[in-house]
Parts: sequence; structure tokens; C-alpha cells
Amino acid sequence: MSKKPTHSYTERLAFERLLLLIATLLKYPGVGSPDFLDSSNNENHDAIISVKAYLQKLAAELKIELPPEYPALSTLRKDLETLRRYAILDQRMYRWGYYLGTGALSITELKVAFNALASQAQYQGDAQARRIYESLSKRLRGLDKSLEGELFYPTRQHLNRAIIYTDPEEMATQGENRDTLFHQLPLLEQAIIQGQAVEISRTKDLYGSNHTGRFQVFPLQLIYHDIAWYLLHEICEDGHLIMGRINRFNSHCYPVRKIPPRGLEKQRESLVTAYKLLENGWGLNLGKLEPQRLELAGNLEFIEVKVRFYPPVSEFILEGERRHPRQKITTGCIENGQYSYIEYAVDLPGRSLNEFSRWVYRYMDKAQVLSPPKLVAEHRKYAQALLDRYLDQDM
Repeated sequence: MSKKPTHSYTERLAFERLLLLIATLLKYPGVGSPDFLDSSNNENHDAIISVKAYLQKLAAELKIELPPEYPALSTLRKDLETLRRYAILDQRMYRWGYYLGTGALSITELKVAFNALASQAQYQGDAQARRIYESLSKRLRGLDKSLEGELFYPTRQHLNRAIIYTDPEEMATQGENRDTLFHQLPLLEQAIIQGQAVEISRTKDLYGSNHTGRFQVFPLQLIYHDIAWYLLHEICEDGHLIMGRINRFNSHCYPVRKIPPRGLEKQRESLVTAYKLLENGWGLNLGKLEPQRLELAGNLEFIEVKVRFYPPVSEFILEGERRHPRQKITTGCIENGQYSYIEYAVDLPGRSLNEFSRWVYRYMDKAQVLSPPKLVAEHRKYAQALLDRYLDQDM
């Protein structure tokens, strides 16, 4: 009789080595990355050395005896090829750390990610996040129980709540259907990744900017800010970058086949450009086309805005050390243990003055605009109008 073919893992030591390798990749996702090395020289690290060290560590924890210096690096490389052959590892490089499938998170990292997902699902009204959160909650229920409830406990929360309906399923169940772009988010996300142009339609224009009708755009990103979701997009015709509230577009959304997809790299370039505008400004208004072009070319003159804040508001303004990268704060003299006032100054493009003013107005009589003259006059006018309204009410 012919002998049965032997397998390279028929020996107990080889079999245990393979199982230890799989267990190491499960227990230490990312093992092999520079983060797992004690050496400060991480540029030319060899991922397999870190894998070996953590495999030996796990073997010691499990009281599995291995021969000295076992296993050899060449043996581990063969084992990793075996995992690739059986699709346990992908057929790609793992220079920056090994992990199995989508198991790229440790327990601690998973807790942080799960908290963020829960917040986005519950408070920002993200329908996709809600579905993932619900399914993930079921899968991880046993793990949460073994951790005595720590996994599901929301140690961090982002409470900013969407003030509009964002979930088509919720709209349907509550009988609150809205004809908005929220119905087309899967198509939009696919278009973002592919750099595919789409035609969208805006029916509401609350700012008098005449941005209604249908537009052909490259969608760049879905952004949640403060109370609502926005679509950052680039007009195909002229490259104008615009931020628009998603609920102010209707559900009209179709790929523009005559415009070829431009790919992810071009999408990234436009996204970086848009974020330069966001960093320069105050708020989400990216401005009209011509001033936007001048600003991006470095040829737009910014306007210095200066506001004086009085106690107790001034103390809160002082806390905002990173409110804007170009801000300057000067303080008045100290009276009764606190500054008599502080002056907040920042250079802004003209497109941001209205948004900046709305931020100042929330502080009522504790804020006084000092410059530019246009904003000084506006602030005085609005304050007088508010006073007149109260006086008319009392008459």
C-alpha cells in the first residue's frame, strides 16, 4: 500500500506554531507595524521580527513550550504564505502590520470606534451608521457581556443633533417623507469614490444666491457640521467649490455618463483645495467663483475683524486658543481679578464676515464690534432694531 501523503503541519510542533501565528494576528491586530517595535529606528523595520516576538510571548502566556529561538524567520514566512494560500491573509504586502480580514482593531480601539459609530447613528442621523451599529451591536453582545458592559458604555459622545429628517427609513415609518438628497446617499458615496460626475437639483435658496435648478457636479465629501449634513461639491463647468445643505437638494441625482470619472487622486486634490478655503474662512461659506479663484491664487486681500468682549463672556473667548489659526487676542487691564475686556482679532475673506457676525451676535451686549466699519454699522443697526422691537411690544 502506498503511504498517505504527509502534510507539512502533521507534526504537533508545526501545527501549534501555525495556530499560534493565527492567534497572534487575532490578539494583536497590526502586529509587525513600527508601533510594536521597541527600537526607535522604525523606517527600515522588518515586520516578521515583531510577529515572532509576539508569537513567543503568546506561547509563554498559554504555557506552550517552544524550542529556543523558535520559530525561524524563514519558517514564519512560509507559514504566512500558507495563510495567504487559504485566503486567511490577503495576497498583498503587510509591511505596516498584519491583521486577519477586517479585524484591524484591538479591544480598546474597537470601543472607541463603536462609541463614535453609536453617536453618528443616534445624534447625527446617519442611516448607514445606524444599520451598521444595529448589526454590530448584535454580533458583539457576547463580547460586551464578557467585558461586563464596558464595550457598549458610551464613554465619549458627540451630542450635536441633526435638526432635520435624515433617514429615509425613519421618514417612511413616521409618515414624514421628504423629497431630499438623503434618498440618494449610496449613489453619492459611490460617485465620490469613483470621481463620477452627477446631476443634482436644488429647490431651496434661503440666502438669495440664485443657486437653484439642476447642476452637474463632482461630489467630494459628506460633512456633518453643527446641526445638519452638507454636501461639499465642485461644479463641473467651472470648478467652483460649494458647500450645500443636503436637505435643500431634492432626490434628483443621476450619473453624468458623458463626463468620464476622474479618479480618486483628482478628488483628493479638490478636497485639499476646499479645506484650504475652510481653514482661511469662518464657517462653511466658500464664496462666489471669482473671489474664490483669487483667494486660492493668493491674490485676495483679507479683512481684519476686531471685536471687544466683556466679562463674563471674555473668559470663554480666552478659552478658545485654537478657534482660528490666525486669531490674535489682546487683554485689557485686570479689575476685580479678571480682565476688563479682551479684544479678538482675525483676518478673514469677505465671504466669511456674515458667518463671523452671527457668531458674535450670540453674545448680545457682551460683544462690541470695533472693525471693519461696515460690521460696526451693521451691529449697531441690528441692536437698535432689536431694542425698537421690544419698545414697540411694550407700547
